[in-house]
Amino acid sequence: MMVSNIVLGTNNLEQAEQFYDRLLTLFDAKQVMKNERSILWKSAGSDTGIAVCMPYDGNPASHGNGSMVGLKAKSVEQLENVYATALKQGGSCEGEPGERKPGVNAAYFRDPDGNKFGIFYLE
Repeated sequence: MMVSNIVLGTNNLEQAEQFYDRLLTLFDAKQVMKNERSILWKSAGSDTGIAVCMPYDGNPASHGNGSMVGLKAKSVEQLENVYATALKQGGSCEGEPGERKPGVNAAYFRDPDGNKFGIFYLE
């Protein structure tokens, strides 16, 4: 795997921490690093993590148009649970859970800062 981590900008680290603590626990991920500007989560046995960070340059964080983080679900039930949890924690819908083509289930949402996620389960 060539990816070590994914870093997403936030304008509210406390809100992002609450959102991702609840969301990423569904992947058995825990905070492995936290400081005044950033937080990193990883799942046990994984070298890849997801982090949120206040921009270093002091300018407001913004989401990329056309950018998306893809998450891998272990089941349709997990996919639906992750999507529902994201919305309950202040995320917004970008595409409800469902089969997109035979054997491919997906849902799409944005975090409170507007960062887009897709969650996928391949049968």
